[in-house]
Amino acid sequence: MSQSLKLIREHASNPKFWLIIGVGVAGIAVLVETRRRTRRNKTLKKDFGAFVERFEILPFPQLPPPAAKQSLSALTFAINETFDVKGYVTGFGNPTWKSTHKAAEKTAVVVTALLKSGATCVGKTVVDEFSFGISGENKYYGTPTNPRMPSCTPGGSSCGSAVAVAAGLVDFAVGTDTVGCVRIPAAFCGIFGFRPSHGAVSTIGVLPNAQSLDTIGWFACDPSILHRVGQVLLQLSSVETKRSRRIIFADDLFQLSTIPTQRTIHVIGKAIENMSGYQDPKHLNLCQYIESKVPSLRLHEQSTHQQNETSILKTLSSVMLLLQGYEFKTNHEEWVKSLKFKLGRGVSDHVIAAINTVYDNIKALYKVRTEMRGAFQSLLKDDGILVIPTVSDNQLKLNTMKGFSSEFHDRTFALSSIASVSGCCQVTIPLGYHDGCCVSVSFVSFHGADKFLLDTVLDIYSTLRERVSVGSDLLSLPDISANRETSELLKEKGNAAFKEKQWSKALSYYTEAIKLNGTNSTYYCNRAAAHLKLGCFQHAAEDCSKAILLDKMNVKAYLRRGAAKESLLRYEEALEDFKHALVLEPQNKDANLAEKRLRKLMS
Repeated sequence: MSQSLKLIREHASNPKFWLIIGVGVAGIAVLVETRRRTRRNKTLKKDFGAFVERFEILPFPQLPPPAAKQSLSALTFAINETFDVKGYVTGFGNPTWKSTHKAAEKTAVVVTALLKSGATCVGKTVVDEFSFGISGENKYYGTPTNPRMPSCTPGGSSCGSAVAVAAGLVDFAVGTDTVGCVRIPAAFCGIFGFRPSHGAVSTIGVLPNAQSLDTIGWFACDPSILHRVGQVLLQLSSVETKRSRRIIFADDLFQLSTIPTQRTIHVIGKAIENMSGYQDPKHLNLCQYIESKVPSLRLHEQSTHQQNETSILKTLSSVMLLLQGYEFKTNHEEWVKSLKFKLGRGVSDHVIAAINTVYDNIKALYKVRTEMRGAFQSLLKDDGILVIPTVSDNQLKLNTMKGFSSEFHDRTFALSSIASVSGCCQVTIPLGYHDGCCVSVSFVSFHGADKFLLDTVLDIYSTLRERVSVGSDLLSLPDISANRETSELLKEKGNAAFKEKQWSKALSYYTEAIKLNGTNSTYYCNRAAAHLKLGCFQHAAEDCSKAILLDKMNVKAYLRRGAAKESLLRYEEALEDFKHALVLEPQNKDANLAEKRLRKLMS
């Protein structure tokens, strides 16, 4: 028998013995917890992991009177690792690139302009490798910690610049935006992000990803600082031009968003109600507009066999990514092929695909770009502001593969491709939180309307912020089970209107039926069918989910939710719904065909 067992047997009846044992166990528990907390604290990186290197470049001296005071005096800023600074190697988010290139001989034009305006540069920030990712994860320099949501990625590719601003480490920061690389992290970090009109800000001294899409963007927490930086980089006059503003909501795009429209469209609509200079807002199906005004995109859509209304945006994003791949290959193929090294997760696929793809009919891609520019000039003229979601999904959780799923990319790029391909200017505007996640919208204006857009943000934001506070208590549909006979009658009227293809009228009848009896699965399912016909896919999916909660055997609800999810480009979720319908009804032809179609599409 071991000494330990003998000791326990001899003193088992002694209370003091068990007290000593308890104290020992507690001590071990405290030690384990202390070590766990130490490890956790080590993961809280210095400066939120935003910087690759820290330095200080002081601004140019203030000229004596009568020269005007420097407009960015006393402000600090950071730049991402694609900007040249004399004496420093520009790293492009990759140490192999850094080790095979020399220090820059000149400082980027943008950085010099900011220094001349009185700002102090305090370092270079993390960027996704070669500016190719949108999650903000870099295998070499780590993922900067999202100050608003530490368990989530900050978005990319200009992730470090966004984090530096959101964490209050600098007053503003500069990044590059090719396919959403400023707008996406601004949305995920809950700050302002501005993508200027293509070509409006000099890219001299900035490493190119894809020149026909590349822009120099910037981040700020304060709209007045966003505006002041814009005046410097866009060389704008301080004179405010008075003109009315025409707000246009892209209703179909808000169907792609997981955020309720009460937190976006409703907030903006209420904000401008009593503001001078704003016309009554208009509503538009943007996908239909693009399809009618960009004929070369329609031809491209037919060649890729897309099938639903929102697929026009998926086609547009594929044009954007093909342009990016072609131009990246033109810029960097020789260097990539000269070295054999492993790229970061997700980035490797992008780079290898860009280098190995044979690009046919490039002229057709540039034609889409030209037609998109013309279509948006026609839509927005000199007073229009298009309102769209910046992103469709919430922030990504750290260390998950969701950021690299085709569905996430489809939905994200569908929205970012609009300004990237058309060359329009776009600003991401934070609108608080919903379910613990950052909410944002984007204002898009025509190419060259950068001052108009920045002036609008400055004009409207204080009112928007008030409306966000007021609108935090969202209205919900009442659930009144008052008169079941009346609700059945309303349902029948809705069915009759549906058969006559009067979708809006049917929707109204079903809504009234739900108000009287919110516990009937069929009412929600029928209203979902009307939403589908009207192209309101997110509403259709929500109604089907309510129907399924009330009746888990409702096959039509699974089928209709699957159809809605497919239109929202959520293919995996749609497939699960069609499979569930088949479990309930193995011979259901609609479910069978839908499952086969989706499997083919996903393959």
